[in-house]
Amino acid sequence: MADRYLHFTGTAPGRFLTRRLGLPHPAPLRRWSPRTPTLDGPLLHLTAGDSPLTEELSALLAATGLDVTERAEHPAGIVLDATAVVTPGGLAGVHAALHPVVRSLAPGGRVVVLGVRPSADDHHQAAAQQALEGFVRSLGKEIGRGATVQLLRIAPEGVAGAESTLRFLLSPRSAYLSGQVIELTAAAPAPVADWTAPLAGRTALVTGAARGIGASVASVLARDGARVICLDVPRTGEELARTADALGATTLPLDITADDAAQRIAAAVPDGLDVLVHNAGITRDRRLANMPADRWASVLDVNLDSVLRTTDALLAAGTVNRGGRIVATASIAGIAGNNGQTNYAASKAGVIGLVRALAPRAATDHGVTVNAVAPGFIETKMTAAVPLLIREAGRRMNSLGQGGLPVDVAETTAWFAQPASTAVNGQVVRVCGQSLLGA
Repeated sequence: MADRYLHFTGTAPGRFLTRRLGLPHPAPLRRWSPRTPTLDGPLLHLTAGDSPLTEELSALLAATGLDVTERAEHPAGIVLDATAVVTPGGLAGVHAALHPVVRSLAPGGRVVVLGVRPSADDHHQAAAQQALEGFVRSLGKEIGRGATVQLLRIAPEGVAGAESTLRFLLSPRSAYLSGQVIELTAAAPAPVADWTAPLAGRTALVTGAARGIGASVASVLARDGARVICLDVPRTGEELARTADALGATTLPLDITADDAAQRIAAAVPDGLDVLVHNAGITRDRRLANMPADRWASVLDVNLDSVLRTTDALLAAGTVNRGGRIVATASIAGIAGNNGQTNYAASKAGVIGLVRALAPRAATDHGVTVNAVAPGFIETKMTAAVPLLIREAGRRMNSLGQGGLPVDVAETTAWFAQPASTAVNGQVVRVCGQSLLGA
């Protein structure tokens, strides 16, 4: 459904009224397209403190294809290296670096602050590095004009592993991400021969792929070069076939909750899977006092139990190849909760628990990463059916002042799926425009 308010605020009367009345004034977001594959403008590389990573980071940023500079009038992106900030006093360098330039950031620009993991052994360093999280989340809420701000914690001994993440965050593909804290491991990235098709030669399976977010995920993975298998329940046959045919993909009509679901998936991919996307999900909303057991059970079965069962079976059977990627779909509801969705929120919070616990073991035992996307308000047929006032609140209750699109979730999934994203593991990234609800 079209966002009429967003369209109205782009007109001269809309701009006048929203400013006069103090109403939200969301900026149209510049997403990836063949005509706009990169940010339009230079990338400003700044440093707070005396960082030993400056030279290595400069080379890495240059590899993104952006024009890296230390001075620019209207930068499209700003990367601030704050990895050397180890005391609260050192945070003055963060202010000194960004204060003079943040107003000059181009509309729809990107700010990425680089930090390191807060140390368990040095509470001064931990205080300073944790302070960056509050700083980034606040700056993301005040920066405006469609710009976004992220904190990327890197491993100083694994800077090369940050390339795929920096390419993603400093591009139109990350348009609906803001206020996120992403922590990378020191794992070395797999090589990418062609960054325009980073998934070439890889096989991906997407559950719930007939429509909505799942169809968009399948489309973006195919765009990035993957051979895609679209899975959905048999009753979606026509929609599933349409989605797959448009992408040159194959279909797998299958109820993911079936006892033999993992065996049938394994049989469909004799050479194994490189990317497994758990997107299938349902809602059966009702307040707990009015919720019968069958509505509770069906949501937990589809959204959580099936993810656990199929993941365990496919990993145990070696169906997910080494170097593979598992991406699960959580939700902002699993972080902040939602009225009338105790079953749904429980299932999505369970997905987050799965990811955090399984990720380190899957990397060690199987050479596979496990991550999750947590969508906020995304414009789909489901949200179009939400009553008007609740729908408008959902759209405006984030830093970007608008709902996201299925492609925003898909782009985040594709970044997780890249072979170069080995260092991205155990992350739950909210695709919510920095929702004003939840942590």
